[in-house]
Amino acid sequence: MAREKDKSGSNERSDELVDKLVGINRVAKVVKGGRQFGFSALVVVGDRQGRVGFGHSKAREVPEAVRKATVAAKRQLIRVPLREGRTLHHDVVGRFGAGRVVLRAAPPGTGIIAGGAMRAIFECLGIQDVVAKSIGNNNPNNMVHAAFDALSRMESPRMVAQRRDKRVGQILVRRNEESEAASAKDKKDKSKASNGSNGNKASNGNKTSNKASNKAEATAKPTSGEQA
Repeated sequence: MAREKDKSGSNERSDELVDKLVGINRVAKVVKGGRQFGFSALVVVGDRQGRVGFGHSKAREVPEAVRKATVAAKRQLIRVPLREGRTLHHDVVGRFGAGRVVLRAAPPGTGIIAGGAMRAIFECLGIQDVVAKSIGNNNPNNMVHAAFDALSRMESPRMVAQRRDKRVGQILVRRNEESEAASAKDKKDKSKASNGSNGNKASNGNKTSNKASNKAEATAKPTSGEQA
């Protein structure tokens, strides 16, 4: 009975997972008699509560390849700490081969600004606000591996405080100070840019006024024939 209960509980937990098909490719295997064609599938699985995984598998038929990739993804689930359950704790960069992705935390209401394979990862993970950009190769396999490399480096303030033997409050205070300094710097840069544009406009206005005055003087000045 206990085994049956455990089995039923595991099935319920697995039913809560959502899977998304990222891509299907046609592959060929060269053998003695010729070529054997098959399909490879890339699947992302997550519970929309901070757990996500991916799997890649091959088979002679598409449904079988998708099923095998889904099973592989469920075996490779990782836990990603989320900030307020909606976004990342900090910006992070992930690399894999020629692929390079940048993941950035975003304020509420931003939504998922990402495309392709990364959008499927964030939807399965449960992130609501994030900004992602692929800088390197756009191959889905490289993008998925690079995104998971970045997510595996994600750390919450509690994890950082535990590693540094500090309190969580000290870590959060420093993060707030850094964010305030960054916002103040952005405001300062914007004010400088606006002042520069206003100065350019003023200088252009002075130039036009000087030109107009010079032209008026030239027209008002009598010629030699008129003086005679």
